[in-house]
Amino acid sequence: MIYLDNAATTFPKPACVICAVSDFMKSAAANPGRGSHALSIRASYALFESRALLAEFFHTDVSRVAFTMNCTQAINFALKGCLQKGDHVIISSLEHNAVYRPLFRMQQDGFVTFDVAEVDPNDDGRTVRNFEKLIRETTKMIFCTHVSNVFGTELPIASLARLAHKHGLVFGVDAAQSAGCYRLNMEDMGIDLVCVPGHKGLFGPMGTGVLLFGDQVSPAPILEGGTGSLSLQAEQPEEYPDRLESGTLNLPGIVGLAAGLRFLRSIGGVDAVHEREAELIRVLKSDLHAIRGVKVYDRVQKDNATLLSFNIGRLQSEEAARQLSGFGFAVRAGYHCAALAHRSMNTTDPGTIRVSPGVFSTKQQMKNFIFYVNQIALGKKVC
Repeated sequence: MIYLDNAATTFPKPACVICAVSDFMKSAAANPGRGSHALSIRASYALFESRALLAEFFHTDVSRVAFTMNCTQAINFALKGCLQKGDHVIISSLEHNAVYRPLFRMQQDGFVTFDVAEVDPNDDGRTVRNFEKLIRETTKMIFCTHVSNVFGTELPIASLARLAHKHGLVFGVDAAQSAGCYRLNMEDMGIDLVCVPGHKGLFGPMGTGVLLFGDQVSPAPILEGGTGSLSLQAEQPEEYPDRLESGTLNLPGIVGLAAGLRFLRSIGGVDAVHEREAELIRVLKSDLHAIRGVKVYDRVQKDNATLLSFNIGRLQSEEAARQLSGFGFAVRAGYHCAALAHRSMNTTDPGTIRVSPGVFSTKQQMKNFIFYVNQIALGKKVC
């Protein structure tokens, strides 16, 4: 199977990540901060080291790195932990359901309100103005995706951060599709909150996520419990990251995530990964456009996009993906948990086929993929 679904989860995982998880499970899988014995201390050190690597990578203080079980949980912490009753939020028209659904529920409950700013993929200035038009007296936060998980559209997050701060607003980013393959410097870009999955561009295991935040925000916990600190008091600790990290963490996964970060650095870092994946997408775009009946959604992205959506004739996207699987290719199809994005781009029927190569993908694999897309477009079935 040729795996081209890295926007969902990077695969295969680097050997160093697998070894890091296995070695930790064998030699040091004790609870950090829950004991004074040698294994607990060793686990605490591994946890701190992982936290410090992430703080350095995204440019925030080590105490403001909170581990979650995935990016969705990090987004829920960011929204529900920073908003108060009556607040207003502005999001983009390309948001994942991880952003849209929590806000929809909070609005249904009468807690907050939100508006959706239309993204103009070919005019960043217009996109920023669309956000600005929606700011009102009760607006507390602008929260948006960095890169669309459906179309690869990159939002002007540095400009949106400046807009937010000009109006005294909090600025948060869903970095599910950008962390690890797009530059993300919280200090330089003026980002207050970043929500990150461990299992995508950072090469970590599933079940890992991170909420990173700056000094301008103080998220409240949406989960209380044991933190290994101040155990005699009934109140949740005020200190970060303990305030946001109740219960036993997925430390084997976190150690694997740290190994993924080291692997990313060893292969040249974010810029090298970005260029490699973008070059593969450019190869795909050029060849897909030459196949009769294939519709490519590349006019909504810059030339450095790292994923691509398309459709084959009148085939439903999921049927096309099933046929591609029969030819030995793993791609994502359907609605990609992103209703807003599909409505914005008029692709609710038939959804889209999404192809997302990774660092282990090759140009030859792209050529093979094109060959079989052409076979499907010609009406040929897998034997």
